[in-house]
Amino acid sequence: MQCKVLIFVVLLALIKHVSLAEFEASPNTNITFPCNVSLNEDQRDVSLMKVKWIRNGSDVASFGETATMIQNGFRWDNKTFINGDFSITLLKASLTLQGVYECTVIYNSSSIHTSNVTFSITAPPSLTVPQRWVVLGKKAQIECHARGYYPPPISFSWTRNGKEIKPLYQVEGEQSSDGYYAATANLAYYPSQEDRNATFVCKVLHRSSYQERDFQLNITFVPTVKLSVMSSASNKDPLTLYCDVGRFYPETVSVSWFQNGTALPDPPAVDQNPDGTYKTRHFFTLSPEQRQQRGPVKCAVTLPGVENSVNVSEDLEKLDPQNETAAMNKSAKALVSMMCISIVLVFLLCFGFSWRRRDEKQKSLTVSGIILPPRVIVGQKGRVSISIEGRRVDRVQTVWFLNDTPISDTSLIGTSMSNFNCLYTPLTTVHLPYGLTLTSPASEKGPLLTSRGKMGYYKLHTQGPLHSSRSGTQQLISALTFIPQISLHKGAVFKCQVSYIGKDKIVQERVSEKFTILSPPEVSEIQLTETQNDSDVISMKVSASHFHPDVITFRWFCQGGELSPVASEASSSPRPNAEGLFSAYSQCKLPRGELEKGATKVWVKVHHIALKHPIARESRGFIKRPCVSEIISSDVSSSQTATLGCEITDFYPPNVSVTWLSLRGGEEDDREEEVIEGGELWGPIQIQSRRFRATASLERRLIHQEKERRGGIICRVDHCSLSEPIEKHWRYGGNVPPHIPSSISVCWSGEGVGVFSILLKGGHPKPKLLWTVGGPTFLPLVSSETEEIGDDGMRELKSVCALERSTTLSDPANQQLKKRRKGHQIKTKVAVADPDTKGIEYIDEREDEKNPDKDEETISEEYEESDTEKEDDPNALHINRVNLMKDPKEKMKVRLQVCLEITHPALKLPVYRHWTEPYEEISPSA
Repeated sequence: MQCKVLIFVVLLALIKHVSLAEFEASPNTNITFPCNVSLNEDQRDVSLMKVKWIRNGSDVASFGETATMIQNGFRWDNKTFINGDFSITLLKASLTLQGVYECTVIYNSSSIHTSNVTFSITAPPSLTVPQRWVVLGKKAQIECHARGYYPPPISFSWTRNGKEIKPLYQVEGEQSSDGYYAATANLAYYPSQEDRNATFVCKVLHRSSYQERDFQLNITFVPTVKLSVMSSASNKDPLTLYCDVGRFYPETVSVSWFQNGTALPDPPAVDQNPDGTYKTRHFFTLSPEQRQQRGPVKCAVTLPGVENSVNVSEDLEKLDPQNETAAMNKSAKALVSMMCISIVLVFLLCFGFSWRRRDEKQKSLTVSGIILPPRVIVGQKGRVSISIEGRRVDRVQTVWFLNDTPISDTSLIGTSMSNFNCLYTPLTTVHLPYGLTLTSPASEKGPLLTSRGKMGYYKLHTQGPLHSSRSGTQQLISALTFIPQISLHKGAVFKCQVSYIGKDKIVQERVSEKFTILSPPEVSEIQLTETQNDSDVISMKVSASHFHPDVITFRWFCQGGELSPVASEASSSPRPNAEGLFSAYSQCKLPRGELEKGATKVWVKVHHIALKHPIARESRGFIKRPCVSEIISSDVSSSQTATLGCEITDFYPPNVSVTWLSLRGGEEDDREEEVIEGGELWGPIQIQSRRFRATASLERRLIHQEKERRGGIICRVDHCSLSEPIEKHWRYGGNVPPHIPSSISVCWSGEGVGVFSILLKGGHPKPKLLWTVGGPTFLPLVSSETEEIGDDGMRELKSVCALERSTTLSDPANQQLKKRRKGHQIKTKVAVADPDTKGIEYIDEREDEKNPDKDEETISEEYEESDTEKEDDPNALHINRVNLMKDPKEKMKVRLQVCLEITHPALKLPVYRHWTEPYEEISPSA
């Protein structure tokens, strides 16, 4: 009995130390097989440890034997053995490395741990559906290819417009030479006319993924073919045949002619039927020699997707009987008809048809309706056109209107010259500090470009006169290209007035129908967040923005079927933004357990009238954003070595990467200089269900130059839940004030434009500068700052502020001049003397030789509009305008004062630099 108890205790100990786990990974990824042992204090002597990893009976790695061994493609760190961590990492997983991995740990010749890990590869398939032509009403085989998946099997299903037409069925597939599998699903289908715009979907379900591939069928309509002949006066004349090809699709069609089996050439045109199919009539004229050969004549039509051509054949004996009497009768009838027509014409001329009446008849026009584009998309060019047929279309003119507002061609306006509404006048050059050159105008009068107004982009086209299908008439096509804007074109109509050149009378007027402006939505990815009141529920949200009209539909799905959203802005009418576009969102919730399993995939489809196909977004499973602590550093020792550490906690999935970088000069907005090698990542280790933590560390030997530059180090953490990596900064030193000059540099131009500047050297972090101006009170100014490294290696911060002094009251009489001056900014022939200078650009000088004479009204309008364009230019040096009022007591202008405030963390109080206008520059005002 005691022996049985002893055996049971031994077996219980073995069961306690042996564990079995299953691991899956994608090809070419790294995976760590765990082997962790809780060691006692007396089991931490590494020299007494023996560790061995075995795969399918073959050694993978061993430690403590005669020599340490590890196969290529594996990695472990024996420094962690003292902590009981004997895990091994497989590099670049592949099919050949699948199997059972066994870890054995022996201490002092006693086995203390054994664990088994089963590893397998899981690869999702790549899905393709080849496009091909199918024939209407004829059985077609549609294929869906899934390649590169592992392991088998795989399941396919087919849907049409969201309805299942072939249920889910399983396919094993065939194994290729690389070990992965490929399978092809076939769908036997009889296309109908309703399938032309239907959306078919091939769905593939694999243990690693769920995929869909939607497509549309290219359907060929088999035509009807009829062969006929046009009668001729004599058997010796050429004979014209024609072949009617009707109700076919697509538009591309090839018609061939054959006589006695010999091919004949042919070049025709195609017309479209109301039901979307096409028709064409092909003619062929037989020469007298070909006509005398007689025999069968055949018309053959070939279309894409149709294996055999559709043809019709007739014998010339039937089409062209050799009957001289009938031919003579037809000739006599034609001669009599011509004589009657001549008599009628002479009769009309004799009884007084005037040339004026005849001229009016020639001027009669046939005007079509306005043809609108099938889809009007915001920001994409649309085209409206109208067709005019008549005898004198060369004398026709058209005028286009948006509602009742005339439209002019604005396509040539808005070029680079119109973007710079500058005054083209002689310039005065002023030398600025730091090698800059300022050029200001000597006068504010000069011609401007024509204002674009508020009508948007329009381009007018006129094509013609063209030869018309009607005898003796010509065709003129007038078109208008425009870029749709909701603020301008929503609910609007186009109108076209047709008249003769030099005449005020409108011959015809056409008004278009109202058109709907479309803007497809921009759909975000699905965002997964925890619900605040219930941590066991995950909220999934997707947003759609910049769409029009406001009707939009969100449909949520999972593998079990369609889900119901819990919150949505799509059902209610969302409010438009300033551009007239709409935004909406939809939210859906699922239990945390469903998503943490990793098998439940959730996707949402967004339907909108501007989309040909719905936009789909799929969740990437459960994701937890990592929390990154600040960088903690040890004290710098005498060896000038610092140990930096950063904690990364509460994230999922466990894949996380850390990069260490050094700062170029220590400033907050500096870019990294280089990547630091030698950083280590401990973990990730699982702390809770679907929660991991890791520690990033770096041992850094400080360089004397780095401490002199007061640089620093960045720890950059990247994870699949982050749209941008998280960065934490660590710096070598504290705050250092910059070197501040004792005064401000000032430079004035002859037109009253002053440029104030200052140069600050060194310092950490970057100081803040505020320029102000005033007399009794001060107002802030707009300035421009640039940074660069000087020759001495120190950071230089240059700040430039330009202002224009004025004593003009803002009364209505001076509004035009004020607008002109507001629109004007500094121009320079040499914007920056040093081409490497960054941060400041000046508007270059431009001249307009095409429009030298323009009135003051045009100048005013253009500067009113160009002011907005100038303020949007981030690179132009802004001119601040200061209106100095008179002092009623002294009857003189108030002295101009400019003050610069410099604040920095190393300064207890701000530092101020002042400039005051001298008395000799102030003249009494009348």
